[in-house]
Amino acid sequence: MRAADEAALHRVASRRARQDVQRKERVDVRYSNDEKSEILAEARRLGLAGAHLVGAVVMAHLNGDLALPDQRTATDDLIDELAALRTQVARIGTNANQIAHRLNSDGDPHPVDAAVLAEAGRLVAMVKAAVTTIDTAADVAATQRRAA
Repeated sequence: MRAADEAALHRVASRRARQDVQRKERVDVRYSNDEKSEILAEARRLGLAGAHLVGAVVMAHLNGDLALPDQRTATDDLIDELAALRTQVARIGTNANQIAHRLNSDGDPHPVDAAVLAEAGRLVAMVKAAVTTIDTAADVAATQRRAA
């Protein structure tokens, strides 16, 4: 699965809000055994119930938030690739923070530790700047998509 597709699916599936009253209306859908297995596996991977995943994807499509594969535009792909990139870059910052925390937890740092801490701080600043730039680019793309 492409990063853009995974980001789009996760974004859509996590957006479906709970309602104050239980949803009672049903739409029956038939799947092959393989299709059902794939749906349930993906739902488990995302930490969702299978019905929640299917409902979220259908409602996202009806609300214009998720295009079917043959309806996707280059802008949709761009937005989702930026979301996936942001996640990957943010993980770099998390790792740098974990390194800094580990080095700071042992009392007085060694001379080499001080250099590593300085580089970790510089890396975190670069990651923050990159994430801000990615967020801005995604916002511009999403705004242009809505205007189109």
